[in-house]
Amino acid sequence: MISGALLDSFNCGGVSMTADIAIDAKGVWKVFGARSQEALQAIHSEGLSKTEVLEHFDCVVGVADASFEIERGELFCVMGLSGSGKSTLVRHVNRLLEPTDGHIYLDGEDVMGLNDESLRDLRNRRVAMVFQNFGLMPHRTVRDNVAMPLEIRGTGKARRWEEADRVLELVELNGWEDKYAHELSGGMQQRVGLARAIAADPEILLMDEPFSALDPLIRKQLQDQFMDLSHKLNKTTMFITHDLDEAIRIGHRIAIMKDGRIVQIGTPEEIILNPADDYVADFVAGISKLNMIFAHAVMKPVEEFEAHHGEVPEDAKEAHPDMDLSDLMNLCVDGHGVVAVAQDGKTVGVINRAGLIRAIQDSQA
Repeated sequence: MISGALLDSFNCGGVSMTADIAIDAKGVWKVFGARSQEALQAIHSEGLSKTEVLEHFDCVVGVADASFEIERGELFCVMGLSGSGKSTLVRHVNRLLEPTDGHIYLDGEDVMGLNDESLRDLRNRRVAMVFQNFGLMPHRTVRDNVAMPLEIRGTGKARRWEEADRVLELVELNGWEDKYAHELSGGMQQRVGLARAIAADPEILLMDEPFSALDPLIRKQLQDQFMDLSHKLNKTTMFITHDLDEAIRIGHRIAIMKDGRIVQIGTPEEIILNPADDYVADFVAGISKLNMIFAHAVMKPVEEFEAHHGEVPEDAKEAHPDMDLSDLMNLCVDGHGVVAVAQDGKTVGVINRAGLIRAIQDSQA
């Protein structure tokens, strides 16, 4: 299995209007039911809750006023419990579902304004989707399953098989090209689904809980492989999950949904360290913060350290400003309790054992 690679640093603490935005959702609503428009008007005018909408209009609010932006190449996770609206939301990006209100723009183009031909082209060429239940054709070989998007495009057999074999090698399934889905394990089937999605070289990947049905060990391995592929191929990805650990592990940013609404968008660090409300706080309560707090946040200026403790020891262990508390603990244990935080060959701060202990205590508060 391809080893997991840490994704490059990604500036996503608030996307600017000048950023290269691949997906831009503005005020998306989805209300299911025959009286959906009437129900939406009542929501706007009277502030009805989901329960009241169901009682008065026999309608269900699936997505409520969702707005977000995803930068090109970003891996954007949408996390929520069952019924939160996350899977409903992602199906609006390629217009598998029509919104009751709102717009989604891909590279500035309004998806809701596409005619049938343009929409087919969008789904065939620009956007690919991977589902939890794989969606493989049982009568097709692995190679033919992977090549299917290219077949739909009209690509010749030799060319599409060549491309299928190439992406199967990327997901480490070379040698399985002539097998059928029932001959593969669940993890292997999911890799075939991923290979099929990337075979057509789409700009955007929509991943709807792709690994949630797998055993924990296989799930972690596929997460590693997917992060590696995502980094190499630089795909814009909207990744749906109910697992906060998974979202934190793979996402550049995370959107947390509840009752159809997005309640917070932020980096994993922002979500864990600064939850927007009690709902998010309850989610992150069991998550260790040791990997989310970094040396630059707890170090003391060199002058302040030297004023109280003398010069920084020449043999002090050295840390990068982005080293987390977990690794800093190991440095302090291995050394004599003083860590010099250095960048570009210059010491920019100091952490001693007492300061590290306080930071750890604060992280558990």
